[in-house]
Amino acid sequence: MTNPTEPRTGTPPDGAPAPALRRPTVRAVAAWTVEPGADGVHPADPGTLDTPGDRHTARATVTWARLEDLDAVLDAAAQVTTGVGPTRQDLARHNRHPLAHVRRVAADWLLLVTPTAWFTESDRQVHTGQFAALLGAGLVLTAEEGDADVHAIMLDKVAAPGDPHGSPVQRIVSAAVLAIVGGASQVELGLGDAVADTERVVFDQQREDPVERIYDLKREITEARRALMPVTAELPELLDPDVPDHLGVNRRMLERVVTTVERIDRHLDAHDDLLSDMLQVHMTQVSVRQNEDMRKISAWAAILVYPTIVAGVYGMNFRNMPELHWAFGYPFALALMAGGCVVLYRVFKRVGWL
Repeated sequence: MTNPTEPRTGTPPDGAPAPALRRPTVRAVAAWTVEPGADGVHPADPGTLDTPGDRHTARATVTWARLEDLDAVLDAAAQVTTGVGPTRQDLARHNRHPLAHVRRVAADWLLLVTPTAWFTESDRQVHTGQFAALLGAGLVLTAEEGDADVHAIMLDKVAAPGDPHGSPVQRIVSAAVLAIVGGASQVELGLGDAVADTERVVFDQQREDPVERIYDLKREITEARRALMPVTAELPELLDPDVPDHLGVNRRMLERVVTTVERIDRHLDAHDDLLSDMLQVHMTQVSVRQNEDMRKISAWAAILVYPTIVAGVYGMNFRNMPELHWAFGYPFALALMAGGCVVLYRVFKRVGWL
């Protein structure tokens, strides 16, 4: 499916005919139309991407298309770029790593790229991907890499009753941001459960070594924070005065998102501190166990040394050793060794070494 490319323009002056918006040539895998107000979202034919109504007003119906991958969104962004705007190579270089950013690629187009994160219970790992959206007055192109399933969550949020005064583009952007932050919140909850399980292992009496698990979780927490923190740094760019109102987001919603992200980060930081404390506790437990083992080894060594000394004395076999000629000399030596061992055992047991 292809679309004709139209010349780009901004909002026309009063009384002047609205020039056509520059449109990229794209191939969509799914499409929807989002109408103004609270009418929800309706499926559209991805083979005929068209924007009904006046594309230059915030109240126009918007076509929302999901593309196959992030490269398709970058290609579309490069198509609408004119003049000294970023090239396709610049956009690709900027998106090599999963870092959030908001970039105005043309007067009427905004490129939003942000990392996504999800948690798998089976291996207790945090995985990261990327979500990209190219926002125009009458067209929104989105794509994602990874299994965060952002589009399914977005679809539910856009279809749900919302702010009837927000533009369709604002509703789509808000749904995307809320879906991404909601995914990060689920990651934090999954990591919290994993940390709680690790805490039980640390204080378990079975002496299972939790060090590897602790370091694995600390690495996953670092991965989650690396994906989350750029969101709060870049998303406020959507409130830039140069960004058209119908392409931005609601300030109150964005403040709520930033507050949520900061809360998630505090929780992740608390999980990381708790893991560090658990590691310290485990090292202390290991040290205590080693001391206990050393005391036991020393006590048994002392018990074994006593009969060795007695046997060594009588084993010297000097001529003038009357005990060697006693009828009960041998039983006496055995009783002496056994009695000494019993006394030493009771002493060490009383002081807690055994």
